[in-house]
Amino acid sequence: MTQQAEPVAGGPRAHEFAGKVALVTGAASGQGRAVARALVAAGGSVIGFDRDRPLSYPAYLDHGADELDRLADELGEAFLPTRGDVRDQESLDLAVSAGVERFGGLDIVFANAGICAYGYSHELSEQEWQDMIGINLTGVWHTTKAATPALIARGGGVIITNSSIGGLRGMRRLSHYAAAKWGVIGLTKSIAIELAPHNIRAVSIHPTGVDTQMNDGLAQAEGKTPEEIAEASAGNLQPVPWIETVDVAELVLFLASDRARYIDGAQIVVDAGLLTA
Repeated sequence: MTQQAEPVAGGPRAHEFAGKVALVTGAASGQGRAVARALVAAGGSVIGFDRDRPLSYPAYLDHGADELDRLADELGEAFLPTRGDVRDQESLDLAVSAGVERFGGLDIVFANAGICAYGYSHELSEQEWQDMIGINLTGVWHTTKAATPALIARGGGVIITNSSIGGLRGMRRLSHYAAAKWGVIGLTKSIAIELAPHNIRAVSIHPTGVDTQMNDGLAQAEGKTPEEIAEASAGNLQPVPWIETVDVAELVLFLASDRARYIDGAQIVVDAGLLTA
């Protein structure tokens, strides 16, 4: 994998999120970790949620239970590590409650936790289908359900859901993944309509392949290198096999900011031109 660029503190947005509190699921690695770091660097506080037990999913490379604690050590008092399973509503409810008690409220949600694995639709097991839908779609619903009362109590906010280019087109050997990510769009648009009267925006983002540890897991399952997986599946118009986590973090921070105050119910693509080709 390439060396990942990470957002750093300082610059013109160093205090842009001062006083703001965010919930980030899947915070221990990849896109979630980059977003958590970027928010704290910009002055915000983060409730970081990640799983409390290993996944059995074959294409997922376990990042280790200690990664969330390492991130907490790095980010200090501005980061609250919480654990559970996005398929379990109670664990997310408890995470939000703990974060509100510690930081005083909630303003931003990045519903990011997800998995990916290959398989022809007719060959998927019932468990593979249910795991994908449970984590990648139901988990997003659980996250927004847990967060919405706190956002309403705060007088407004923004929900950003992490879909995929797979939420905007069909994908060979990824039917269960695409189904979940398409579902995230419908959920996000509906939430945007429901929550607009409460001054809460909802937006979905749609990255192409991102250079994360999940690529290693997919490659491991396929017996290939991450670069081979990217070259075979990306099809980006720009000459890159994938984008970096910092690219996703920059987009999330923009959408969470007042600079994006009139972007609502939309699907924002960061795909290196993939959907253009």
